[in-house]
Amino acid sequence: MDQEIFGKVDHYISQMLAPEDEVLQETIKSLDTAEMPQISVTANQGKFLQVIALMCHAKRVLELGTLAGYSTIWLARSVPEDGKIVTIEFDPRHANVAKENIKNAGLLDKVDIRVGKAMDLMLEIKEAKEEPFDLIFIDADKPPYAEYFEMALSLSHPGTVIICDNVIREGKVLDENSTDDRVIGVQRFNKMLASNKSVTATILQTVGVKEYDGMAIAVVK
Repeated sequence: MDQEIFGKVDHYISQMLAPEDEVLQETIKSLDTAEMPQISVTANQGKFLQVIALMCHAKRVLELGTLAGYSTIWLARSVPEDGKIVTIEFDPRHANVAKENIKNAGLLDKVDIRVGKAMDLMLEIKEAKEEPFDLIFIDADKPPYAEYFEMALSLSHPGTVIICDNVIREGKVLDENSTDDRVIGVQRFNKMLASNKSVTATILQTVGVKEYDGMAIAVVK
């Protein structure tokens, strides 16, 4: 099997079970308009996040890596009316694009966009003793993934689901001699996850229009 069939099946699943409405389509287009990278999750992955949020009855969600707000919209549509998505974005320009997209989706009342370094803002959340999160989605810069996860644990409760994207890197995680900071970051993360006694976790390989990667899924004990 080759990449072509994976892409076709991805489109098949998305068209049947995760069709994009105009808001989601415009969100993807906004990336090109703003000259931002096309690295959002796919429609099928967005629906996956939505399903997981519904499965764990998520009311409070933390997202690291807003980009243009594509995954944020999928998640915000899954929480109840009094739910909240706290999404963290390092780049102010990206955050502004995301805010417009989330506004167009009619979801600004459910989304709290915070701009700055993820570790700093997560520490602020911890020190402010905000309510723990029911679902945490990590899709930010890869080198500090292990540290992000450890901090995420401190913002969780038993039963919190933590999902981390891009942890296989087209199989490059198998290269112990890699000099790519992103690969090294997820290698460190994967090893940490394997020995972490605070969660029950696994990694699912993913294929599709975004080629070959993987998502780590953990449930806090």
